[in-house]
Amino acid sequence: MIRHSFNTGEALGLRGPEDLTEDKVREYTRFQGISPRQFPANPERHWVVLVADGRRRSRLWGTFENHGEIVAERTAEARFFDLRRSDILKPLVNRLVVEWDTPRVWHRRAASAADMPVLEIADRDKVPFPGFDNVLLTFHDLGEMLSDPRYRDWQVALSQVQGIYLITDSSNGKQYVGKADGAERILQRWKSYAQDGHGGNRALRDLAKISIGLGSGKTDHARHFLFSILRVFGPSTSSSEVDKAESHYKDAMMTRKFGLNRN
Repeated sequence: MIRHSFNTGEALGLRGPEDLTEDKVREYTRFQGISPRQFPANPERHWVVLVADGRRRSRLWGTFENHGEIVAERTAEARFFDLRRSDILKPLVNRLVVEWDTPRVWHRRAASAADMPVLEIADRDKVPFPGFDNVLLTFHDLGEMLSDPRYRDWQVALSQVQGIYLITDSSNGKQYVGKADGAERILQRWKSYAQDGHGGNRALRDLAKISIGLGSGKTDHARHFLFSILRVFGPSTSSSEVDKAESHYKDAMMTRKFGLNRN
């Protein structure tokens, strides 16, 4: 049993909830120290992965099946294991929370883990829609909002309106003003950002290309994006009125000169 926690200062680690993808968790988990004092010399077949959810709370992320060390990848300091996602405990993923009483210890054998108290087994609470003026989502939260049934009220509200929205890069303060108009609604427009991080916008697409060029082959440029709504319009509002409002906000916020708008 392995417990991961977030570390914003560790470039190759898990820096936040947005890193809890299968690929990133596998890559982080498969790398282990060479010393048996750091990690068992012959680890078990199944690795149960939890993520810190408070000082002593740990929530089940999922399970990997260990197919053994990839000896060819071994270095003087580290071993790398062939881990493959397993369906073991799948019904409890994101629902099971246990008490991990010694946070400094990040892995345990099954025998000792069996005595860990179960704190809860429950679906996460429904997320109420806060009103259009109070929408503020990180890029990770945006993906959850679009796919998680807990956000059903959000999905319904955002699927009904046209509007002007704002994307802010929290790493440097640059902003992008965009719109959803005509037959397109805010929910539909934001789905395109969740898929590729740029939604076809030129400046955001350029950021994605730069991110890929830095080495990983996968873009990470949208990690710091925050999504909010500046103004909403009913479904019958004309496209010309939405266009006029979008242009006003671009001028008022000077996003053409100092931000991420290119027109």
